[in-house]
Amino acid sequence: MDVDNHVNEYHDNSPIPQVAMTVSVTDDPNLPVLTFRMWVLGALSCVILSFLNQFFFYRTEPLSISSISAQIAVVPLGHLMAKTLPTRLFFKATRWEFTLNPGPFNVKEHVLITIFANSGAGGVYGMHIVTSIKAFYHKKISFFVSFLILLTTQILGFGWAGIFRRYLVLPAEMWWPSNLVQVSLFGALHEKDKRPRGSMSRNQFFLIAFLCSFAYYILPGYLFMMLTSLSWICWAFPKSVLFQQLGSGMSGLGIFTIALDWTTITSYLGSPLASPWFATANVATGFFIITHIIVPISYWMDFYRAKNFPIFSSRLFAESGQKYNISDIINDDFHINLDAYDKNGRLYLSSVFSMAYGVGFAALTATLSHVALFHGKEILTITRSAMKSGKSDVHTRLMRKYKQVPEWWFLCILVVNIIIALLSCHFYNYELQLPWWGVLLACSIALFFTLPIGIINATTNQQPGLNIITEYIIGYLYPGRPVANVLFKTYGYISMAQALTFLQDFKLGHYMKIPPRAMFTAQIVGTVVAAMVYLCTGWWLLETIPNICEPDVLGESPWTCPYDRVFYDASVIWGLIGPRRIFGDLGTYPAINWFFLGGAIAPVLVFVAHKLYPRQKWITLINMPVLIGATGMMPPATTVNYNTWILAGFISGFVVLRFYPTWWKRHNYLLSGALDAGVAFMGVLLYFGLQMKDIGVDWWGNHLDGCPLAQCPTAKGVNVGGNCPLN
Repeated sequence: MDVDNHVNEYHDNSPIPQVAMTVSVTDDPNLPVLTFRMWVLGALSCVILSFLNQFFFYRTEPLSISSISAQIAVVPLGHLMAKTLPTRLFFKATRWEFTLNPGPFNVKEHVLITIFANSGAGGVYGMHIVTSIKAFYHKKISFFVSFLILLTTQILGFGWAGIFRRYLVLPAEMWWPSNLVQVSLFGALHEKDKRPRGSMSRNQFFLIAFLCSFAYYILPGYLFMMLTSLSWICWAFPKSVLFQQLGSGMSGLGIFTIALDWTTITSYLGSPLASPWFATANVATGFFIITHIIVPISYWMDFYRAKNFPIFSSRLFAESGQKYNISDIINDDFHINLDAYDKNGRLYLSSVFSMAYGVGFAALTATLSHVALFHGKEILTITRSAMKSGKSDVHTRLMRKYKQVPEWWFLCILVVNIIIALLSCHFYNYELQLPWWGVLLACSIALFFTLPIGIINATTNQQPGLNIITEYIIGYLYPGRPVANVLFKTYGYISMAQALTFLQDFKLGHYMKIPPRAMFTAQIVGTVVAAMVYLCTGWWLLETIPNICEPDVLGESPWTCPYDRVFYDASVIWGLIGPRRIFGDLGTYPAINWFFLGGAIAPVLVFVAHKLYPRQKWITLINMPVLIGATGMMPPATTVNYNTWILAGFISGFVVLRFYPTWWKRHNYLLSGALDAGVAFMGVLLYFGLQMKDIGVDWWGNHLDGCPLAQCPTAKGVNVGGNCPLN
């Protein structure tokens, strides 16, 4: 009897508690989905979010406007269209029959509009290539070639997504935590809320939280920008380089530094309210070990002349501590000038930047080792039973009534994109530099890593990246060519990341019972539209703003392009100079390669500990890929981003969930969406209403961080000028 009850419970709901508390187990298959309203509002959302995100992406404090903003904004528009559009039937009594107004605005239309918006909110990684070439290297690339890069790199991931659907979408254990924010919001916007007596409804809670977030953001976004990083250590020791290195949250180790700004919390790591507590704890542990133990030891023991440079910086340095002049070592044909490089000397990195590459190496091998040890049997079982109807939860059973997307659709898209990429690299080799075999090798790497990294992402909401290993491989095979390096990285890394984005959207559709073919259509169209709008917006800014991405020329320019700066620096390290002259036998940092071995061994230690002490359940919660790769976003992410993200994640995922589970169930994900939306709307209003017209408030509260000496070197005899003292 107990066994039967367990089986029924499994089939009646998800085995994941957070999913069981959030996702509905009912479905109405008769709701219209691909409606006129969906196409109009979906395309509009995609275009607007694509424009705004690319527009703000180049700014010093990038404002990422999530699809949740569109998810909220389209609700009144959808209901308005349902009331005003004509209900006349066109092509009546034929297979092409349709109407502009099929009835009330419904949740499935709303989900597809949000999928459209996701395409515009997710960014287009290939724009980094265009920006690096035009703004940093000051070379030419045509608009058409740029569009081919963006389109193929964005859509290529569809192939991997189709191949791995059965592994990363259908199993209930692959629950994709961040989707629950949107699921919860859909519920609040469309379901009749049965609230406890004396309490507010979920809609009322969302509206109040949204208005509070909207009103509050005028402080960190305009009037009191220092709220983005509050460091009392810097204020207590205004003339000490050491204490400012310890206390700065933007250029140092960020000890006891916090932020009272939601954008600081979510800019790089996403919403902490959507992260499971065990994943947050792994990130916190890894962050503490790396930034508070490993980095200080390597800096103050002066490994690789670390004291000649700031402790935290994404810049590239000469041995003297000055910024490395890249233009001196590059030829007219966009290749490295080795004679000039030998004359200028080796390139150096800050302690945090060099350590970021080390943990990137370790996180990659840790991912493979972890998945093989902890998920190997599960993958084999799914592989053997992939064509059979195995154990499933209620959501998988409800989705079986819809027509599935044939796998050959995905394979056709994959093949066509690979062919276009090959032809682009062949006919435009002068601009792109990448040979045909580079495209095929990059695709092979993406295919190999999509499953193991997808498992990590689907269960922990953390995604180890492939950017470092792809740069490493092509840097050894094809050195001295920066464009070839970044293009190989983009094909190898972003096609995998895009595949996981598509799979995450598939899971959202799975939870909301969206017909798979409708999901497929919305994703394809949204991806193409987003690629074009991102390129047009970025191209316009690059052509019209003088010296964009060059704060050294413009002084206090807001157009500093922090993401693109790191991307450009990586193209120099891995592409122009090459890993052999940085991390190899001819380089400065060969010991960093030992991180590969350390990452592979770390999950083995956890696995052995689990086997020796099977009753200690906490051991299985140690996720080495997440722990080791915790600081994978640094730089451009800073320590204050991590401090406040971890604190918010602890309050939500541990304190509230454990002691106030009813409140957490009703309000946690709604709060996350409301904070996102309020910040986004106020951010747009502030920029177009005040900042675009250079209307600002100049006072000490708007000087970010207040730790200028944190960027100074500490080695004796190194003089970099500015406010830095001569040691």
